[in-house]
Amino acid sequence: MRKPFFSLTLSASLTLASCSTVLNNLPGVYTLDIQQGNMVDQAMIDQLRPNMNKRQVLYIMGSPMLSDPFHHDRWDYIYSNQPGGEPRQQKRISLLFADDHITGIQGDFRPSTLPVAKVSDETTIDLPKRDLEKTLWEKITGLAGHDEVDDANDVAPAPSNAPTNAEPQL
Repeated sequence: MRKPFFSLTLSASLTLASCSTVLNNLPGVYTLDIQQGNMVDQAMIDQLRPNMNKRQVLYIMGSPMLSDPFHHDRWDYIYSNQPGGEPRQQKRISLLFADDHITGIQGDFRPSTLPVAKVSDETTIDLPKRDLEKTLWEKITGLAGHDEVDDANDVAPAPSNAPTNAEPQL
C-alpha cells in the first residue's frame, strides 16, 4: 500500500515541478519588462558635486526611493530592471549629507572627476515677424469688399446744437 502511494506522490510532484519550468519558458509568449524605482544613470551621478545642497540634488536625481526615518541625512536610490523574464538587474546608490550639503556617495556608481559639459538638445528657431496691423476678421471682410476704414470716413458728423463762429450771437 505504501509503494503505490509513494510512486503516485513522486510522479505528481515531478509533474507539477516540470509544469512551472515549461510554463515560464513557453516559446512565443511575451513577458513584460518590469522596471521599479528611480531611473539612475551615470550622467546624473556626474552632475553631482561636493557641497551641493539637498534642493540641487533633488532637482538632478529626483525624490529618493527610500528615506530612512532614523537617518535623515541619507538618501537611497534603488533601480531594478527585469527585462522579459531574465534575471533581475539592480543598481543602488546612497547619498550622504551633512548640514544639508552632500558629503558622500556610496553604491554602484562613481562620480566623474572630469568637468561636466551638458550639451543641450534644444534648438532655437527664428520665426518671421507677424503682420499684426489687421486681424483675421478684418482681412476676411476686406476680401469681401467691406472695409471698416472706408466706412469710418463715410460717416457724417453728428449734428451739434452748439453755435458755430459764423453765426452772430445775440
